[in-house]
Amino acid sequence: MELAQAEDRHRRLAAAFTSSGGDYDFILIDCPPSLDILTVNALVAASSVLIPIQCEYFALEGVSELIKTIQEIRRTRNPRLELEGFLLTMFDERTNLSRQVMEDLKGFFGDKVFSTIIPRNIRLGEAPSHGQPILLYDIKSKGAEAYIRLAKEIIHGTEKSSGARLERPSGNYRG
Repeated sequence: MELAQAEDRHRRLAAAFTSSGGDYDFILIDCPPSLDILTVNALVAASSVLIPIQCEYFALEGVSELIKTIQEIRRTRNPRLELEGFLLTMFDERTNLSRQVMEDLKGFFGDKVFSTIIPRNIRLGEAPSHGQPILLYDIKSKGAEAYIRLAKEIIHGTEKSSGARLERPSGNYRG
């Protein structure tokens, strides 16, 4: 509520990152699934956006609106904002719907869809109720293994696009 009334309210998060003086390889900002002032702040501060999509019909419905918002943010507030890619989540290989959502997304966005797919997994659902991230709750679960693969895919993609080699992470991560 206070942020809505603040001067330069859309750039507050970007200003906080700039003033922190931290040297990070990655900063992950987990936004709510709405296009409110907090999400706009994150998009203005970000260099790229990763869009998780549940493998359900209505999840696809919101993609076009989100893409329009990203384009508007790029045009008016953050010209360096790029689309990192789409991450399929809650994928259930037993259902036609999950496979159809995956095919539709890959058909439309091609290589912008991450190879890693996050499965529907009981342990992923349990972890927050125990106040733990999945890597602490059950690192051997299929969900944890999928998120580890995703991290490697993102780092590898960053290496390819920048020409850099990240043989050993610096350990400076925020999430």
